[in-house]
Amino acid sequence: MRVSIICPAMARDPRDMVPFAELVRDGHAQRLWQGQSLSVETHQLFAHLAGSGFRIPVGTSVVLMPLRHPLEAAVQARSLARLTGNSMVLGLGPATPEFVAALHGEPYPSPRDACVRYVEEVRRLLRAGEPDPRDDDVPAAVTLPAFGHPGVEIGLGVLRPVLARAAGRVADVAISWMTPPGYVRDVLVPALGKGAAEAGRPVPRLVTVVHAALAGPDRNPYRLAFTGAGAHLSAPHYTDMLRRAGLRVHPAQPNLGARALVDSGTFLHGTAAEVAEGLAAYGRAGVDEVVLNLAGVAAEHGYEAAARDLAEILAATAGS
Repeated sequence: MRVSIICPAMARDPRDMVPFAELVRDGHAQRLWQGQSLSVETHQLFAHLAGSGFRIPVGTSVVLMPLRHPLEAAVQARSLARLTGNSMVLGLGPATPEFVAALHGEPYPSPRDACVRYVEEVRRLLRAGEPDPRDDDVPAAVTLPAFGHPGVEIGLGVLRPVLARAAGRVADVAISWMTPPGYVRDVLVPALGKGAAEAGRPVPRLVTVVHAALAGPDRNPYRLAFTGAGAHLSAPHYTDMLRRAGLRVHPAQPNLGARALVDSGTFLHGTAAEVAEGLAAYGRAGVDEVVLNLAGVAAEHGYEAAARDLAEILAATAGS
């Protein structure tokens, strides 16, 4: 199982993310991920790092579909692959119905169908220079010019079985957040397999973002979990997933949700060896790549503390 890291915040200054890029550059982590940023935009952050000498594997986990046309998504993704010199992962997500409606006037009639269409269109656009496989009676679509790059894997954010099954049908990568290992094993992995079988294609590899922190005398794990995951714990689609996984959570009570994350081991906390042991459970559940998220530590104790924690945890995973 690969071990990667995620930028622990929306960057206000790209230089703040250099300690995390260094961990990937120096071979301690496989890839640097970032979610949708409304501060320094995610693709531009990675381009800045590449221009600063950090030509490392990167991935988005996830950027939101309603913010950009599939053509723009394809251009951004292949540009990053070219700039970094590495295959990049374009992880996509449909956003909430309220967010989609605020931008487009109405929500997607079916988030699942919207995801499938979007992923298929991005894939078509990335096949630049290849013949359009659609029927001759379909009007010609916009295409991109041929452009050499190391490759783009298209990912889809999945929390629940409907989108996991859709990812199995069309995506290269499925990306989950805060999904407990047992839920991954019993719900997401079977749904991915079912979708892939229906489409007659390989099962996408599974990437899971995991909140973690090292224990310390000045660290309250419940506070760290709330600080790092409170926004997601207030979101109905996340709390629905966690309830399906057996946790007692409610979007109106993110503080209690934070306790549930810690008490269930979904938020990993302890020594570096204990965190590494918790990560290993994801590999046994069928995860191909775990992504360490030290958002709570970064918010409470700063980026340097988060980078130190990551270095210790990564060393422990390498030795386990």
